[in-house]
Amino acid sequence: MKLDRDTFREIGDSLVRNRSRSLLTGFGIFWGLFMILFLVGGGQGLKEMLGRNFEGFASNAIVIFADNTTKAYKGFREDRRWDLDQDDIVQLKTLIPELETATGAVSAWGWTAVRDVHTSSIVFKGINSDYIKIETPNLKYGRYITEADVMAERKVCVIGKKVYEELFPEGGDPCGQAIKAGPVYLRVIGVDFSAGNININGDASSSVVVPLSYAQKLLNRGKDVDIVCLTAKSGIKSSTLEDRIRHIVARKHSFDPTDKGALIFFYLEQLFNMVDTLFRGVNFLVWLVGLGTLLAGAIGVSNIMMVTVRERTVEIGIRRAIGATPFDILSQIMLESVALTLTAGSFGIVFSVLILNLVEIITKGQAAFQIDFSTAVLSAVLLAVLGLLAGLAPALRAMKIRPVDAMKDE
Repeated sequence: MKLDRDTFREIGDSLVRNRSRSLLTGFGIFWGLFMILFLVGGGQGLKEMLGRNFEGFASNAIVIFADNTTKAYKGFREDRRWDLDQDDIVQLKTLIPELETATGAVSAWGWTAVRDVHTSSIVFKGINSDYIKIETPNLKYGRYITEADVMAERKVCVIGKKVYEELFPEGGDPCGQAIKAGPVYLRVIGVDFSAGNININGDASSSVVVPLSYAQKLLNRGKDVDIVCLTAKSGIKSSTLEDRIRHIVARKHSFDPTDKGALIFFYLEQLFNMVDTLFRGVNFLVWLVGLGTLLAGAIGVSNIMMVTVRERTVEIGIRRAIGATPFDILSQIMLESVALTLTAGSFGIVFSVLILNLVEIITKGQAAFQIDFSTAVLSAVLLAVLGLLAGLAPALRAMKIRPVDAMKDE
């Protein structure tokens, strides 16, 4: 074998060809990892944005409301109208010790709030002080409705963010000032900046909240309530209480306990679980598709390294002839494979972070569209492992090349 200029030119041309193939294979690794991290980070951001719709709400809350009966019962006709009332709340608290909270609310829609020349379309809502355990307010100013307000039927209110911005465009603390809500004047005692988009008897941002006792008197509702909100004690699944709640309420209002149309249940717990299940499924699909892409890229790396070994037989033979050990050849090929996957993967990590940052800017920081540091480290470790596995077979083949065989090939 002659170690002349033509021989070294052949080795150099082989390296150039391998570099082009490596770039194509590296793009597969880059794209696969970018797709995984971008979708994982984007999914986390979307989950956070969706979770803000539930902000402040008790995850185990049950909301029940009355509807017309769908079955005849004990002489009463079907399609009979009935209403929940405060006595139902007392009975549920007394007879179901597993309940932590039981409270009612009434609402009126289509009202307008006025302050000077400013107006706002509102939902007029009456609640008890313990409603705070169902929907926790995010108070910007002042305080919330207290038991003393309810007992004294005070003409006070807590206004939502939208109402505050429309009635008080100049900003500042509005507590102590008067507004007109529908036909009555109320004194503002607090401003609720809750961001949740779930409407339980009225959107929080558009609400003017007053003591339940005053709202019932103003709306001529007596003891009736539109909804009853319940929460179960810690460790108790709220849905397991449905049958007992139905029987207690049905017995008092004389309708069939099996008439599911007469008493409607809405479980926030199921809504939370549905969202969690949805995103677990999405994450599983993302990792499944992404890992498939990475695996395809790793197979491509292995094939490229096989071609590299075959085309560099002369070079490897020369190295063996001048004293390179089989382990030197093995480590070189495997390190090249790991370097290729890690380099392409690193670009994928950086690019995904940059794109996620851009998405976060576009959405004006409504959620953190980013990947965890642990996820990035796990991805790097995974790439290193894939690189080792991809380079193992080509490295073993290269290690078996003998200088005599390389010279015969030449």
